[in-house]
Amino acid sequence: MKEHKLIVIVGPTAVGKTAVAIEVAERLKTEIISADSRQIYKELTIGTAKPDEAELQRVPHHFINSHSIQEDYDAASYGREALALIHQLFKTHTHLVLCGGSGLYVKAVLEGFDDIPDVPDEIREQLTENFERHGIAWLQEQMRQLDPEHFATLDQQNPHRLMRALEVKIGTGQSIASFRRQAKLEHPFQVIKIGLELPREVLYKRIDDRMDQMIAAGLFEEAQQLYPYRNHNALQTVGYQEIFNYIDNQYDREEAIRLLKRNSRRYAKRQLTWFKRDEETVWMNPQDIQAILNLIN
Repeated sequence: MKEHKLIVIVGPTAVGKTAVAIEVAERLKTEIISADSRQIYKELTIGTAKPDEAELQRVPHHFINSHSIQEDYDAASYGREALALIHQLFKTHTHLVLCGGSGLYVKAVLEGFDDIPDVPDEIREQLTENFERHGIAWLQEQMRQLDPEHFATLDQQNPHRLMRALEVKIGTGQSIASFRRQAKLEHPFQVIKIGLELPREVLYKRIDDRMDQMIAAGLFEEAQQLYPYRNHNALQTVGYQEIFNYIDNQYDREEAIRLLKRNSRRYAKRQLTWFKRDEETVWMNPQDIQAILNLIN
């Protein structure tokens, strides 16, 4: 299978990954495996910037609208399912595209995970109690002190991720990152890693503009419908939490919009921090499709 190529397209939110992945997949007559931890959920649409119906019609997509927010699903489960699908699809394709901005999901496919030891229930209960009493700022500060390196790459607005990382650190004395497979998986296919980037001021304007488009398309209304499920892990994320807090009268709509844009820009910065650590990734402009195709070939 060494003539088979898995083309991995990563980068920050709003950089244009979907458009590039579709263009590449069309040229290579192949399919796309999404590596986005929120686009898998059928209940989340506007706030996840999913490919629209026209885009989904152009190229077969996998792991879009494939799960419910009420399912217990994580990166390890995704990695196993996605890798099994990749092996199946390579029976009929020489190229496949893996595309997304969730670094942990990409890592799960390419490197796998080692099992994380069980953590005593009382640690989890104590963290939950402190979170309920002091809020997410307390979790963030604990992570900043106990595991600053992993904290820099974590979704800092996701209390479930923060608590999981903290309970492992406290329970084992080691960072949760240390339990991710030390010996990388050996794959019987080639992996080509392409990172998409734009000048920061261009990217940040794209983020702000896309947030305005999401709001015009009904992001606040979508979040209102999802409000009863606000404690589900899938919704502990930028793009929904800010609106849930607005619904809870913590601030007005104008402030919610300001925070949506600010936190999205911060999320993009964390994504870049994560992906830039991989020296195998070749960084390219999303508008230079021909150069990307040349690299693949």
